[in-house]
Amino acid sequence: MAKFEARKAQEKIDAVQEITSEFSQYDSYIFTDYRGMTVEQITNLRNQLRGKEAGYRVVKNRFAKIALNNLNHTGTDKSLTGPTAIALVRGEDASNAVSKILFDFSKGAPLQVKGAYIAGKVYDQTQIEAYSKLPSRSDLIAMLMGTMKEPLAKFVRTLQAIVDANQN
Repeated sequence: MAKFEARKAQEKIDAVQEITSEFSQYDSYIFTDYRGMTVEQITNLRNQLRGKEAGYRVVKNRFAKIALNNLNHTGTDKSLTGPTAIALVRGEDASNAVSKILFDFSKGAPLQVKGAYIAGKVYDQTQIEAYSKLPSRSDLIAMLMGTMKEPLAKFVRTLQAIVDANQN
C-alpha cells in the first residue's frame, strides 16, 4: 500500500512541475470559472484565444497555487477557488486583448472572470473588468502621437496657405 501512495505522490509532483513549466512561459494569468460551459463553448473560446497567442487551461487549484508560488506570483490564492480555468497570456497588450475576449465571451456563455495576475499585479473581478475596457498600450500611443502631430500639421497647412496666397 505504501508503494501506491508514493507513486501517487510522484504523479502529483510531476503534474505540478509540468504546470510550473507551462506557466513559466507566460507572464499574465486570467482566472475564470467555467462552470456550465459546454465543450463546444470552451473549444470556441480556446480558438479565439489562440488568435492572441494565449492558452486556456483547466487546472486543479491546489496544483496551480503551488506552481504560481514556485514562480513567485503570490496573491492569486483568492482567485483559485471553485472550478478554475486559466487564460495564459504573454505581454501586456495581449493581456488587455484577452481580457476583452473573455468579457465579451461571458455575455453569451456562463463564463465568469474571477481575477487576474498581470505584470506582477493581482486584480480582482471588478478591476480586471475595468482593465478590459481600457484601450491597449499601442492604441494609447497611437492616440498620443495623433494628438502631438495635429498642431504641427495645422501649422504646415497654414504656411502652405500663405505660400499659395502669395503665388496668386
